[in-house]
Amino acid sequence: MKATVPQEKLAHGLGLVSRAVSPRSTLPVLGNILIASDEGRLRLSATNLELGITCWIPARIEQNGSTTVPARTFGDLVSTLPADQVMLSLDTRTQTLNVRGGTSTNDIKCIDAQEFPPTPTVDLDGAMQFNVAEFREMIQQVAFAASTDEARPVLMGVLLQAEKNKLTLAAADGFRLSVRTAVLSTPAPTAINAIIPARSLMELARVAPDGDETLQMAIPKMRNQVVFRAKDVEVTSQLIDGTFPDYQQIIPRKHSTRTVVSTSALLKACKQAEIFAREGSNVARVNIKSASSDQPSELEISAMSEETGKNETIVEATVDGSGVLIAFNVKFLREALEVIKTPNVAIEMSAANSPGVLRPVGDEQFLHVIMPMHLG
Repeated sequence: MKATVPQEKLAHGLGLVSRAVSPRSTLPVLGNILIASDEGRLRLSATNLELGITCWIPARIEQNGSTTVPARTFGDLVSTLPADQVMLSLDTRTQTLNVRGGTSTNDIKCIDAQEFPPTPTVDLDGAMQFNVAEFREMIQQVAFAASTDEARPVLMGVLLQAEKNKLTLAAADGFRLSVRTAVLSTPAPTAINAIIPARSLMELARVAPDGDETLQMAIPKMRNQVVFRAKDVEVTSQLIDGTFPDYQQIIPRKHSTRTVVSTSALLKACKQAEIFAREGSNVARVNIKSASSDQPSELEISAMSEETGKNETIVEATVDGSGVLIAFNVKFLREALEVIKTPNVAIEMSAANSPGVLRPVGDEQFLHVIMPMHLG
């Protein structure tokens, strides 16, 4: 292999795929990045066998070929080279990659590309199509609520359901639930019900291009995998086996109190309460007060710690219904508010021991259910 590639393009490509490199693996080749010539471009691929990321970058290919190069060594080296052309030349006999940039000449010991796990070729005819920007926002509003507990692998995933022109993403960890829906501009060719690892979707959101690009998604038959392809990037992920809980059962169907507050004001109050609540178990008391003859309606959020002290913040609110005193995990409340895009948010509640539901005011596509904590 002999190729010349712009340093900034190579550094960017290595940054994209390196997150899929396996840091601790019994297979040394999984600590490497595959570099291959591919129809006049350079293809970079990395995988940890659960997640794979591939990207294509422009290059001048003088001689076709491929090898796998140690990810950390190569990435660190390329980042220090001048912003000019980088010359790559592979000695296939010794599997040594010569890397030249500016006045620097380097030889890196590689592993034969034959040892790298084969990258599946996927037929994207009939693949589902999404708007990249909207799908990234959907991931950001849902994936954070997935569990990190390996004892419950199904909850470490995000449920993706597609039927006709409706797309739904849902994630839950037993203490909270995030659901986001969208209308597909192109109806789904077939109904889909798949559980995708939350980490894979977060990586997809990170590497997918900006703007109004189209993202294609295919689930190859009999492979238990999902493949996402955007302009110059492809993300492949294993699917999670199992049955996702019936999340519709978790969403309260009615409420006795609906409180509307400024999203930014409540988010700021949560951040202040969290400073004190994090010393304990993140408990914050939320006191919804309906209007009376001598005072307007308001929301009061408070937290205290034996070690550091206490905090109390009052937020202007419009309360429809009776007052409620409830406790939430303030970290969970803050994380939900951070992904709400509307100026105001509604909090629906029934009682101190019932879940609360957050809904962006004026946006029917997102909801977040948060379980109450013991008031103590």
